[in-house]
Amino acid sequence: MAQEILRKEETLAMRKKLIGQSCRLFYSEDPVKIIRARGQYLFDENGKQYLDCISNVQHVGHCHPTITKAAAAQMDLLNTNSRFLHDNIVLYADRLAATLPKKLCVFYFVNSGSEANDLALRLARQYTRHEDVIVLDHAYHGHLMSLIDISPYKFRKLAGQKECAPLPDTYRGIYREDHPNPGQAYADTVKDVIEDVHKKGRKISAFFAESLPSVGGQIILPQGYFSKVAEYVRSAGGVFVADEVQTGFGRVGHHFWAFQLQGDDFCPDIVTMGKPMGNGHPLACVATTAEIAGAFTANKVEYFNTFGGNPVSCAIGLAVLDVIEEEDLRGNAVRVGAHLKDLLTKLKTRHELIGDVRGVGLFVGLELVTDREKTPATEAFPFYIRLKEEDRIVISTDGPWENVLKFKPPMCFSMENAELVVECIDRILSVHFHSLKTSKVCQTCRKHFNCIRQSQVVTFIFRGRDTEICT
Repeated sequence: MAQEILRKEETLAMRKKLIGQSCRLFYSEDPVKIIRARGQYLFDENGKQYLDCISNVQHVGHCHPTITKAAAAQMDLLNTNSRFLHDNIVLYADRLAATLPKKLCVFYFVNSGSEANDLALRLARQYTRHEDVIVLDHAYHGHLMSLIDISPYKFRKLAGQKECAPLPDTYRGIYREDHPNPGQAYADTVKDVIEDVHKKGRKISAFFAESLPSVGGQIILPQGYFSKVAEYVRSAGGVFVADEVQTGFGRVGHHFWAFQLQGDDFCPDIVTMGKPMGNGHPLACVATTAEIAGAFTANKVEYFNTFGGNPVSCAIGLAVLDVIEEEDLRGNAVRVGAHLKDLLTKLKTRHELIGDVRGVGLFVGLELVTDREKTPATEAFPFYIRLKEEDRIVISTDGPWENVLKFKPPMCFSMENAELVVECIDRILSVHFHSLKTSKVCQTCRKHFNCIRQSQVVTFIFRGRDTEICT
């Protein structure tokens, strides 16, 4: 029997009643109700199609037939506790091992990126017998308490501020493009943090970093940074953890893992992976060395994860690897990502609101500013709303000032998709943002995206319906 589809208003009312309000929706003031998807497209209850620039979790595309077929076939055959002996988990681990440096040869399967990062934290602390963790400013590593504790993106909104190293942002950070060696300079800031920790009589267990910081604003790290940081951290008795939850499995194109952008001679001690490996199915993993895994085993505390790496999850994981290879999705990331960056860079020469275009493969950021002094365009939040309302393109924003448009679409994103997105961005910048100045946004009216309350300066001068101003 087909399930009844509720009216959008009914669904929203039930969600507000039944679901915790801290679980926010995309476009919360006017959310899109999605009832089906395919490839890089989402469809609402009225059949309208939306181009998805958000869903990196659906790594090879929404509802890919190869993935759904593999899931259904294994589900029909067997799905059970991971502590029973089964082929899929070892076959999948073997396939993963072939993509990683040889020393990363032991795998722990879990259900989410948060679980993976929590386990990585346990591994690091057990191996080093130290406690302190160094993270990058504005980092996010998951929603468990242990990870909120090491995620400045979250803990800065709570009690108990932590120390962390500066975000290695060569666009607006403390060391920029004109620095002769920003990789070394930013690595030295990590060394300073280590020395501060030692002065307090404490020791470092791990340096935790996304291989390409995403919540921080789609940051591309300077060359040599990871290698030098790893040298400092290991000298202090710690280990290096690369968080590949958002960037792994070929998203960067030329490499399977984003940490490989730092050079063939660099290898983390622990790598974490998340739901893109299962195309959205709850599948995640920690890869580490035999030495670290041995120390974890030596504590005599059994580790098991009832459903991590179950037969269905691993069947899906194997199918995802097949699709990446058979459809040359890494090659697609190289070609489409380069085309998208090139088109956005050309826009930058025509629109002062565009401060920076950065990225690699299908991991791209467009930073919006108010002037060439790089003042963040924090008032530019209606931009992504317009893309949704006028062009049916869904995209997210992030960065410390929420002024970076993030492109992390399914890996089947096409040349035509890239051209459409850039054409629409060009139109919006030309038509709607003909004046932008730095000022304070009315916090009450901000929710409605159509008016600004000020005594002296109007932040946005829009055309058409967005000319209402609070008085």
